[in-house]
Amino acid sequence: MAYNDGFASVYDAFTKDVDYGAEADFVMNVMLNAGVSGKTVLDLACGTGSLTQALAERGCEVVGVDISEEMLNKAREKCSQFGERVLLLRQDMRELDLFGTVDCAVCALDSLNHLDGLDSVRKVIERVFLFLEPGGVFVFDVNTVFKHREVLGDNTFVFETMKSFLVWQNELCSDGVTVNMYIDVFNLRRDGTYSRESDDITETAYEAEVLKKLLEDADFENITVYGEDGGKTIRADEQRLRFTAVKPMSYKERMQNG
Repeated sequence: MAYNDGFASVYDAFTKDVDYGAEADFVMNVMLNAGVSGKTVLDLACGTGSLTQALAERGCEVVGVDISEEMLNKAREKCSQFGERVLLLRQDMRELDLFGTVDCAVCALDSLNHLDGLDSVRKVIERVFLFLEPGGVFVFDVNTVFKHREVLGDNTFVFETMKSFLVWQNELCSDGVTVNMYIDVFNLRRDGTYSRESDDITETAYEAEVLKKLLEDADFENITVYGEDGGKTIRADEQRLRFTAVKPMSYKERMQNG
């Protein structure tokens, strides 16, 4: 479900192409369009805290949750400047347990694909609903079935930095939506030799309608699906989908909010 702690030291080096500022701007726009007045955001599977940092820079109070202590240590380094405006918790997101409610919940970079099956995805959605303020929004993205079958599939990828070398080998399972990933990272030591970190990860992709049904079953409303570029036109070869959903307010709450 999660990366080994040993990958925390190299995670940022191999995700430099991710525009966390754009991710944070998308979240802020969703909140604005949904009429969310508060700025308390939950960053699920926050990893090394890059999105957490970007949201805090935009004035949000952020609760970052991740299952890896080493990832959270990196996040603490990045977010130390924000003091009490950033709270970092080590939790399994399937058992999310917060001290209060949040105005927005974010789960970015296909973290839901990492869960061990649809029942775990359902648990996360239900826990998020529980800790969202009425009128609050849930924003997440997932890898598509197309990406799993046609891009990740049975392919091998190699990435290199000045001090690290990553080999990522994939195996598409017979169901056509699950990919087993075998990752080896080699880190350069001072003596010129390399250390090796290995990890096995499984990701499962789901059709958009399946995820929409889970959101509806949890009582979310105003469910919208976007393509990777943020548009509502979904291409057949879309590699990533963004979802937004709103926790409804009661009649009394709607009247109080005008």
